[in-house]
Amino acid sequence: MKSLVVLAGLLALVSSEPILKTSAYNYHANIGIPKAEKLAQIESAIDFDGARIVGGEDSVLGRTPHLGGIIISLTNGKSSVCGSSLLSNTKAVTSAHCWWDGTNQARRFTIVFGSVTLFSGGVRVNTEDVLVHPLWNPSNVDSDVAIATIMHVNYNDYVKPIALYSGDALHVGTWAWTAGYGTTSDSQTSISQTTSQKHVSLRVISNAECRRTFRFIADTVICVTTQKTASTCAGDSGGPLDIGEGDERTLIGINSFTHTEGCQHGHPVAFSRVSSFYAWINSRLSI
Repeated sequence: MKSLVVLAGLLALVSSEPILKTSAYNYHANIGIPKAEKLAQIESAIDFDGARIVGGEDSVLGRTPHLGGIIISLTNGKSSVCGSSLLSNTKAVTSAHCWWDGTNQARRFTIVFGSVTLFSGGVRVNTEDVLVHPLWNPSNVDSDVAIATIMHVNYNDYVKPIALYSGDALHVGTWAWTAGYGTTSDSQTSISQTTSQKHVSLRVISNAECRRTFRFIADTVICVTTQKTASTCAGDSGGPLDIGEGDERTLIGINSFTHTEGCQHGHPVAFSRVSSFYAWINSRLSI
């Protein structure tokens, strides 16, 4: 009996420990704050006109009109960065760890739509009205979803909402698009003057395959395979994973976490599966 009590205690201790091989826990200190500082410096380069993602194709303004970059003001006075997707004139969805990563608390989001730069241009709205999923757990990255309520944003060719996927398909083998305002490599310190906004197509893999890297993957997660030359990177958290083209695109994932080794080692990237949170998100779009 004593050994069972000890074992139960050890299991409880392990289950309460943060998952150290993901980028979500303590995201702001480890990734967001350094990337915000770096992005601000990068965007000040002459003729800079792009957002960043590893590999992919050059985009024109409006290629991902639902993408909203987020400049995050933290309670400690620092700035961090994330991404989001516009769902309606007054709602955007992002990752819960962009608001609270288990260590750092956000105070305000500045969400930027219709721009290839994060720190200038586009339609910019401030909000402190962010609703985190009630089951969000930074320790095991469960329910990494949040909804930001914003001032009314008008739609145009460069700012459009995206539909939520609500079906049962797992999308295994499907090629999906992602985009963001993160860096293009783990060691990036500068960019060329020809760098432009990029999006990348990545293949959805089964959760069983994803568990070979992240053993704790739940059914509420959807993963994509990556390569050293094509992936999401630091700062892309909260951004979209979508399928389809043009106005027929549908959001199937919300960028949740990568491996702590970085974005150029071929590890899968995990997104919150939108269909698993559809009811919760959709019920709050009209509030």
